[in-house]
Amino acid sequence: MLLAIALALLVAQGLSSGLIWRAQRERHINAMVSGLAFRLLGQAPPEGPPPPDGPPRPEGLPGLDGRGPLDGPPAGPPRARRAGPPTLPGDPEARLRRPPNDLFRLPRSLRLTVEPNFAPAATDRRRSDAESLLHDMLEAQGVTAPQVVVLERRPWADPLIGRWYMRSRRGPLADSGEDPPRLAIAALRQSDGRWLVARVMVPADERRILMSIALQTVFIYIALVGATALILRRIARPLKALTRRVESFAADRSIDGQLAPEGPEDVQRLIDAHNAMEHRIVSLLDEKDVMLGAIGHDLKTPLAALRVRIEAVDDDAERARMAATIEDITRSLDDILSLARVGRPTDPVESTQLSALVADVVGEYEDMGEDVELGETERMVLRLRPTWVRRGLRNLVSNALRYGTRARVSLARDGRHAVLRIEDDGPGIPDPDIARMMEPFTRLEASRNSATGGAGLGLALARAIAEQHGGSLVLINRREGGQVGGGRIAGLTAELRLPLS
Repeated sequence: MLLAIALALLVAQGLSSGLIWRAQRERHINAMVSGLAFRLLGQAPPEGPPPPDGPPRPEGLPGLDGRGPLDGPPAGPPRARRAGPPTLPGDPEARLRRPPNDLFRLPRSLRLTVEPNFAPAATDRRRSDAESLLHDMLEAQGVTAPQVVVLERRPWADPLIGRWYMRSRRGPLADSGEDPPRLAIAALRQSDGRWLVARVMVPADERRILMSIALQTVFIYIALVGATALILRRIARPLKALTRRVESFAADRSIDGQLAPEGPEDVQRLIDAHNAMEHRIVSLLDEKDVMLGAIGHDLKTPLAALRVRIEAVDDDAERARMAATIEDITRSLDDILSLARVGRPTDPVESTQLSALVADVVGEYEDMGEDVELGETERMVLRLRPTWVRRGLRNLVSNALRYGTRARVSLARDGRHAVLRIEDDGPGIPDPDIARMMEPFTRLEASRNSATGGAGLGLALARAIAEQHGGSLVLINRREGGQVGGGRIAGLTAELRLPLS
């Protein structure tokens, strides 16, 4: 969720930054074009040849030499001027030595010139966007079909203001590390073929604007993502603790105290509801264990008494049948109690050499003369409850001997699982009935005759034991020639899969 929100914010901030940059750039261009238009329209000199040497003389330029209509008698007391080198009236060199009013103002004599020829230099940057805007602005002021050229130039590379710029920008200004200002030049072609050229100093826009927008974007992005991360952490932390608690309870069905409610109100209510449900489940399991213990005790006591009484029966055949019946009842009772208690075992988990356990169980059947074969086994150690795994393996081997006359047992590693295979040569199980056969009290043969099978609890108990250890039990019909879904069934394979860790 945090990654999705961060990505959405990144896209939104990117679009917003692009729009802001575009607006700032348009404002910068409008300001530059407005300044150039003001120079061309409001301070245009009369047509005539330019002065023969140096920059144009201020004499005769209205509003530029202190005698034109834009100037008048000074109002109020004269303002104090900073001390500087003496200047001579009408001396262009003296005007070039004057310090600028600010970083982006040119001396008056350098703002507007009339040049016979105008050609961009190789290092100039042509501004077509500003040209179209200036063209429209001049037409709106009555200039018919103006031919204009707008470009940006490095100030120190301009032949007219280069010397002035190098003198006025030396010292701390040259070493400040900031982007140097640029010189915006607009050239308007006049009817006599000469060019009216206006110059305006403008700040470097792209880098400054981009840096400002980038810093703003990064700050907003970090603030929003940080706030979102804190909110999601407050929600996710109690949910993570609740998940661990549910996983722990599913593994051993025991509780150790209650989970403290944390997080938002809805999450706290969820934790409270889980605590109540957990308590109720544990209470039901405790009641079930007490009830099963009582049933086991109450049934086994009269069965033991019957076992003693049948010894008084004179008929040996009848006494044997009665003893077999009692044994069947006892085994069925043990299976029922084991299946009911498999979810809450009392014996601890131990590190067990599984291959040794398998060999031990196979040895027991071999000692009884059963046809059980131990195939390939890999040495592996698992943490499990050996008593329960041994019982599940015995149930599977007993089923293979009962229905398939022989059993082959092997142990192999498959990724992060240990796979215990028990194969027989019996008739197998119809594919539609395989899942049903692992349910309690389910048999293919409908009768409860012990001669044709048990009570239908062997596979259900083996599956419960596998699931108790985080594994599974899978039944697969083995067919002739290794065909899948076709061919005659040659036997049944039971795969007991247990996780290695």
